[in-house]
Amino acid sequence: MSGDDESRRTRFEWWLEDLSVDPATRVAGAILIILGSFLGVITGSLHITADIGDVLSDQTDSSDGLVIVDGGVFSAIVDNSSGGDAIEGVTVILENENGEQIGFSVTDSGGRFAITEVARESSVVIVEQSGYITERVLIIPGDHAQIIITLTEGEGVNEVDMRGESHLKDSVLITTIIGSLTLLAGLAGLFGGVEAYNGKSHFRTQFLAYLGLWSQGLMFIGPFFILIGMSLAYLTRDQFGFSDGALGD
Repeated sequence: MSGDDESRRTRFEWWLEDLSVDPATRVAGAILIILGSFLGVITGSLHITADIGDVLSDQTDSSDGLVIVDGGVFSAIVDNSSGGDAIEGVTVILENENGEQIGFSVTDSGGRFAITEVARESSVVIVEQSGYITERVLIIPGDHAQIIITLTEGEGVNEVDMRGESHLKDSVLITTIIGSLTLLAGLAGLFGGVEAYNGKSHFRTQFLAYLGLWSQGLMFIGPFFILIGMSLAYLTRDQFGFSDGALGD
């Protein structure tokens, strides 16, 4: 480098050059990558170990995983001119598949009912009122926020199956998959930080740290640390070994 070129270099450029040859810079980058990736590992672990009850947070009423079955009872609309009124004083019975009563509730002035501390197993909501068709609603407690029952004048029994396919297992599976991928990304970032600390391969450091970005530790905090660490690793790339040939540059 000529003397003129030396004189034109700014103080900032000299400072960057000093940082690039200082091993402490590479170590600082490694620590930041490890810290950000560790936050990602924690985030992934929290996803995997999340309480299933969180998925049912609006329905769960105790730490035992029991749920509330609630809703309303209304009269059927007739000829678009009458009906649709809340029916007070109706006894709503909840039975299990064996026909055993496991809970009941009496509707209030708004037609509302609530049966608490119900296990998540196939059950039947039964509404039997004089002068109306008996309603039997098959449910999985907790799968529906509200059970709305309409009573029609007449005789007989009307059965409705609302059990369907619960989305709870799908939600838990998706959460577990996301958590597993996040955890693996965080572990890759940790290995990238160790690689930077040892100064063996610049390419492996950046590649593993890039994977660590996807761990999203505490949303943006982890990736922010990793990005700074990757920048410091790039700045000190000449300190890394060249065991991977051209990829080490």
